[in-house]
Amino acid sequence: MTNDQRSTLFIWLSVCSLIIIILFLGYPGGEAKYPLAAELSSKERLGKLIYFDQQLSEPKGQSCSVCHFPENGFNGIGDPNIAVYEGAVPGRFGFRNPQSSAYASFSPALHFSQEEGEYIGGQFWDGRANSLTEQAKGPFLNPVEQNNPSGEEVARKVCQSSYADLFKEVYGPCACDDLTKAFDFIADAIAAYESSSESNRFSSKYDWYLKDPAAYPLSEQEAWGLRLFETKGNCSSCHPNTAGPYCDRPLFTDYTYDNLGLPKNPANPWYRMPPSINPEGENFIDRGLGDTVKDQAQIGKFKVPTLRNVAVAPPYGHNGLFKTLKEVIHFYNTAGIPGMWPPPEVPENVNRVEIGNLGLSDEEEDALIAFLKTLTDGYEPPELRGKPF
Repeated sequence: MTNDQRSTLFIWLSVCSLIIIILFLGYPGGEAKYPLAAELSSKERLGKLIYFDQQLSEPKGQSCSVCHFPENGFNGIGDPNIAVYEGAVPGRFGFRNPQSSAYASFSPALHFSQEEGEYIGGQFWDGRANSLTEQAKGPFLNPVEQNNPSGEEVARKVCQSSYADLFKEVYGPCACDDLTKAFDFIADAIAAYESSSESNRFSSKYDWYLKDPAAYPLSEQEAWGLRLFETKGNCSSCHPNTAGPYCDRPLFTDYTYDNLGLPKNPANPWYRMPPSINPEGENFIDRGLGDTVKDQAQIGKFKVPTLRNVAVAPPYGHNGLFKTLKEVIHFYNTAGIPGMWPPPEVPENVNRVEIGNLGLSDEEEDALIAFLKTLTDGYEPPELRGKPF
C-alpha cells in the first residue's frame, strides 16, 4: 500500500468514526444519546439541545441532564450511593435529591385548595416555582448547580452556540438582541421539551396493562402489589393510579405536600459545605414548603413525587436517605413504631395517618416493589417489540 493510499484510508476511517460518534453518542456539547419517542417540534428540539448542552454552566461541563438523566426517567443517574449532586464547581453540593423532570409539566401552579385544605402544585420539592418555565431558570443561576452569574450570561452562551440559528428561527431574528428576554426564551424552550412526548412517554408495562388488561396482564406478584397499592399499603391515597384532573392517564401523584418524618441523612455532603454555602452546617434543617409559603404549619412538608420510573431512580426521599425501594417501602410500613428509625428531621406536622404501622409482611413489601417496577417507561411486550405503542 502506498503512502497516498494509507492517507486516503486514514481519512476515510476518521470520517466513518466521526459518523459513528455522532449517531451513537450524540453531538459533543449538544444532544446526548436518547431515542426520540416522537417527532419533536422546532421549539422542543431547541429545548432538548439546551437541556443537554454542557457548555452552559460555569465552569463548563454540567448540563440539565446531569441531574435528570433520560435513561432513568429524567431522574438522577441512579446511583444509590449519591444522595445529592455535585455542581459545576467541584466540591459544591446541593442539599436535595433532584426530582424527575419527566411528567412535571402536568403539575398545576402552587395554590392552596380550600376544598382539600392543603397546598397543591408547584415545582421543586418545596413548590417555590409555579411553572416549568420558572423552574428551568433556577439551576442555571444556583451557585451549587450550574453557577452562572446571570441569566444574561446563559443567553449569551446560547446565542453563540452551534444551534443559535435554530434559537432565532424559533423566537425570531432579534431573539438575541435583548439578553434578558433571551433568557426567558431559553426557559420557555426547556419547558417545551420537558412537556414533550419524549419526556413524558407513558410507555410502562402498566400503561400497556391499562390499554388492554387481558392482552397485557400483570404477573401474579405484580397484580398482588397493585391490590396492596390500592388497599393495605395505602399508597394510592397520595399516588393515585387513576386518571387525575391534569392528564388523561395516571401520574401517581396528587401534587400535595407531606412531612413523612424522614430522619436527617448523615451522608449528605451539604452538612460539610463551608459557611459561605451552608451557614448552619450540621444544624441545617430543611423546612421544605414551610419556607416557601412562610407558614409554620407547612414546615417539613415536601411535594409528593410521581412514581413513574421510580424503580430506576435511587436514592429516594428529598434528602436521598434511602438507597433502595425496599428501604423506602419498609420505612412507609414501619414509620412511627418506637425504636425503628431515628427521629424525624422536622418533628412537627408528621403524617402519621396515612404512613406507618401498615402491617405489611416482607412478601407484601416485595409485591409492592414488583408493581412499582411496572411503572418504568420503555417497556415493550415480547410479541410487539419494535412496534409503536
